[in-house]
Amino acid sequence: MEVFYYMVFGVLGLIVAALELSKTNKDRITTSQAFTSFKNNYLLVYSLMMAGDWLQGPYVYYLYTTYGYGKGDIGQLFIAGFGSSMLFGTIVGSLADKQGRKRACITYCITYILSCMTKHSPQYKVLLLGRILGGVATSLLFSAFESWLVAEHNKRGFEQQWLSLTFSKAIFLGNGLIAILSGLFGNFLVDVAALGPVAPFDAAACILALGMAIILSSWGENYGDPSENKDLLSQFKGAAVAIASDEKIALLGAIQSLFEGSMYTFVFLWTPALSPNDEEIPHGFIFATFMLASMLGSSVAARLMARTSPRVESYMQIVFLVSAASLLLPIVTNFFVSSSEVKDGGISLGASVQLVGFCAFEGCVGIFWPSIMKMRSQYIPEEARSTIMNFFRIPLNIFVCIVLYNVNAFPITIMFGMCSIFLFVAAVLQRRLLVITDKSKLDDWTSMKERDIETEPLNDD
Repeated sequence: MEVFYYMVFGVLGLIVAALELSKTNKDRITTSQAFTSFKNNYLLVYSLMMAGDWLQGPYVYYLYTTYGYGKGDIGQLFIAGFGSSMLFGTIVGSLADKQGRKRACITYCITYILSCMTKHSPQYKVLLLGRILGGVATSLLFSAFESWLVAEHNKRGFEQQWLSLTFSKAIFLGNGLIAILSGLFGNFLVDVAALGPVAPFDAAACILALGMAIILSSWGENYGDPSENKDLLSQFKGAAVAIASDEKIALLGAIQSLFEGSMYTFVFLWTPALSPNDEEIPHGFIFATFMLASMLGSSVAARLMARTSPRVESYMQIVFLVSAASLLLPIVTNFFVSSSEVKDGGISLGASVQLVGFCAFEGCVGIFWPSIMKMRSQYIPEEARSTIMNFFRIPLNIFVCIVLYNVNAFPITIMFGMCSIFLFVAAVLQRRLLVITDKSKLDDWTSMKERDIETEPLNDD
């Protein structure tokens, strides 16, 4: 394998290690023993849940090909997964708010375990059912756990700033270290132990069962709005009204959909971008490199959120602009770097430049997750948190389904350009969110000052 890959991985690894080892008191948040115990329990569960997800990812497409399905059939299976998340996600999100977030997390485990079991069948209808179950599970993974955490954190009376510590650690572990370890473990099961492409799904089911046991034994239940007189339609209306009446929530939803839509599109595009002439590239190693870059981003986010300045609303503007610039690189290299310039080992000069840019994008992804989690905890009302979070995923899933359906209809440079535009729009919306929050804080300060002036004569008496 080309030395260049090792160089990029090594540099990223050294930077991550340096950041983690060089933290000062300014970069750390002083917490209590009770919070540390609570945080570690959540991180253990969240890491197991993400391991169950990451183990499956690299082998879903491969498994379908071993069953003899072509690109068109596989594309329909993936569309079914995202479509399921779009259609049923909002319903399960509302049920989580009403019936309990702990129950929703357990439902995630059961649903995903059933999805894993369907992978043993080569029947298309059974695999389709598995994708539908997987879509429901994905909606729960990205809403129920965060909703439970925020509610339980506040119920226990922990400081609001401590949430950012849990968020950044969850992304550092769940979207970084666990992703890398899951990839290596899946590779061992399939290639070294020769247990076949279904083995990672069986391992994922076992890990999810372990996580479910910990949830059952150590988590308490919490709710959004448990009132009996509210049906699902009323919850949907309440969530829609909250989004429509609060510009901050609406902006947050738009920003999230634009960024995540670009992120999921990137997942489909990076392989053809790095091997435009079908060059042999080490997919597993590049994936691990991307996850290391994401770890770097989450480590940077932890430092930023441990300080009072800059605020999340401020630095995320820069993150979105850097993301937009990094996904422009395939277009730039297509115009200015000759495709015939291929380095020894199969990676072209243009692909080398793009790989560095893609690592920068993954670093931005690592910053994005804990930062958006913190903003959601500040702006989304508790009584409809899971419902609103799944509302945010509706435009995202529509966008991804459209991309999957038309993935061969447009040149790859057009797709990257579209993502870059979306990320630039996200930066503009983030700027608007910053202006609104600053104005809100100024109004609060002004009204407080006016009240102080009104009470001064009373104090003199």
